[in-house]
Formats: sequence, C-alpha cells, structure tokens
Amino acid sequence: MRGDEHAGSVTGFLLAVAAFFVAMVGTTLPTPLYPLFEQRYSFGPLLVTVIFAIYAFGVIAGLILFGNLSDRIGRKSPLVLGLVLSAASAVLFLFAGSLAPVYVGRVVSGLSAGIFTGTATAYVIDLAPEGRRRLASFVALFANLGGLGAGTLLAGLLGQWAPDPLRTPFAVDLGIVVVATAGLLLAPETVQRREFTFRMQRLGVPVEVVAVFVRASLAGFAAFAVSGVFSSVAPEFLGVGLHRHSPALAGLLVFVLFLMSVAGQALVVRLPNALAAGCGLLVGVVALLAVSLAAESLAALFASAAVGGLGQGVVVSAGLAAIAERAPAERRGETASSFFVVLYFGLSIPVIAAGVAIHYTSLRSAGIGFCAGTGVLALGVLASLLGSRAST
Repeated sequence: MRGDEHAGSVTGFLLAVAAFFVAMVGTTLPTPLYPLFEQRYSFGPLLVTVIFAIYAFGVIAGLILFGNLSDRIGRKSPLVLGLVLSAASAVLFLFAGSLAPVYVGRVVSGLSAGIFTGTATAYVIDLAPEGRRRLASFVALFANLGGLGAGTLLAGLLGQWAPDPLRTPFAVDLGIVVVATAGLLLAPETVQRREFTFRMQRLGVPVEVVAVFVRASLAGFAAFAVSGVFSSVAPEFLGVGLHRHSPALAGLLVFVLFLMSVAGQALVVRLPNALAAGCGLLVGVVALLAVSLAAESLAALFASAAVGGLGQGVVVSAGLAAIAERAPAERRGETASSFFVVLYFGLSIPVIAAGVAIHYTSLRSAGIGFCAGTGVLALGVLASLLGSRAST
C-alpha cells in the first residue's frame, strides 16, 4: 500500500467513525428530556415508555429492511440515508407542537439506528488501516455505544442550562449531522456497486445453534430490558422518587450505563465463561436497582447503572461471539440479525409492560416487580449455562 493510499484510508476511517458516532448521538437525545416532555404535553409514565419503545420497533424495521443492502449497493449510500433520517428526526423534534411529530421522530430515529448498526460497523472495519481490523471492531463498538451515551449527556447538559431545553439539543444535533454527512461524502466507497435488488434481511436460526442461541438471546433480552428501563423510566424515578429534577443528572446516569457497556465488551476476552459472568452481573444490577427503588438511594441507582452497563456489554459481546462461532458461515448473517431482533424486542416490550404497571400501581412497585422478573430470567439462563457446562 502506498503512503498516500494509507493516509486516505486513515482519513476515511476517521470520517466513518465520526458519522457512526454522530448518528448514534441523535438516537438517545430525548432520554433525559422525558420529564420535560411530560410537563409540556401533560402525559404520564405510560406514554413515556411507549414513546421510547417505538424507537426499538424502528430499529428492528431498519435491520430487516436495510440490513444487507450495503453488500449490494455499497456502504456509503445506506449510511447517507441513515444520516438523512437522523436529520429528519431532529427536525421533527425541533418543530414539534404536539406528540404526533415526537412519535414519528422516534420511529425515524430507530430506522436510522437500524441502518447504522450493521452497515457502519462493516464500513469502519473495511476502512481500517492494514492489520488493524481487530482494533477497528472495538472502535466501531465505541462509536456505537459511546455515541449513545454522549447523546444522553449532551441533551442532559443542554436541557439543564440551555435556553428552550426541548429544542436546543435537537438544533445542535442537526448541525453536527450536517457536518458528519459532508464528511461521509468525502470518504471512499469500499464495496463495488452491483445491480440493485431489494431483499429484506432474512431471519432464522440453524438447528445446530438453537441451544446456544436461546441462552444468548434470553440473556441479551434481559440486558436490553435493563438498558431500556434506565433509558426511559430512570429520569422519572430521579424526579418522582429522589426529587432530583435535573436533566443533566439523568443524562449522566444513562451515560454511565453506556460507558460501562463499552468496558464490558472490552472485558469479555478476559473472562473464561463470559456469558455466565454477564448473567451474574445482571442479577447484581437488578438487586441494586431494587435497593435504590426501595431505599430511594441515588448512590445505589448509579451503582446499578454501572453494573448494568458492564453486564450488558459482557452479555451482548459473549452471546454474539458464541452464536457466530457455531453458526455455519453461509447463515451467520441471518443468525446475528435474529439475535439483534430479539435484543431490541427486549428494549421495547418489558419497557411498555413497566409503563403499564406504573400506570396501575406505582413507580416503586412496578420497578421492584420488573427487577424480580428480570432477575429470575437472568438466574434461569445462568443456571442453564452452568448446568450445561457441568454436563459437558
């Protein structure tokens, strides 16, 4: 590789990483602002969970509709579409005068994330300098989860101190999306364009992978359920349960979760039985979360966010690695896509169930019930993993 080609690939790599990071920032901007939306539009926690959960359905739709598109038309075109959708979501929030644009904005944001999750990861790895693909995988992971965490922190800080807290974060996001799009257009294409044929991402699980897939996806479902509750209900608990009406504090809480998720994925290679260790961490996080709800403890809430992020990172990385190791090469893509679809259902269905429970009982009762259910699921997977290992 000539020096000028190497420099070009490094520049393209950095531009791709920046676009990935910016796209994910936009998906979590509303998180610390949900209590402000409640005040503006006069609704309760149930609608908060619905607004949050429809994002996950948008991600699932994006994965299925656009998951394998970049292999046929190139990486850049789908990613530019993803950034256009991210900008459209920001515009909808920026000019929202009712809940309808908020709902549409969340779905559009989910579609953007669904496009970026697989395609941007592949693009970053494609553009990695020679011999640095393993590092590129981690950088792509950091861009993904780091962007998610940065979005909550940015919106929390602007929601706390900027004028017009329900619009300023989205105006800032729109500006950085425009800059990221311009940068992405300068990056090189890495896949030769073929004749366009639309084909949805196939979902399926080969018979030889079913046992591993069930354990990994159930653990991932529990991990994403914890992440979903933190991202939707935790700001409400800070205000109602702890009397801390602070978007900045809510943004910091979820930022800690995603930051520790990056750490958890980096930790996987050092754990001999990573998926079981991740399930153990999930049991710990729901115990801490239950304590924080029962005792109204801010320290326990932040501790549960840290442990929850660590557990999520370990479970997702270990689960995906276990599935990829056992799946036939020709069906690895559809198996991984099926895994992520289950995970994003975990981000939506338990959150809506928690919202319904809050509506009919109380925040504390619903939260403790959620902790019990998630803890039982994580313990069940842990027992299955340990039993399978013992028999082997």
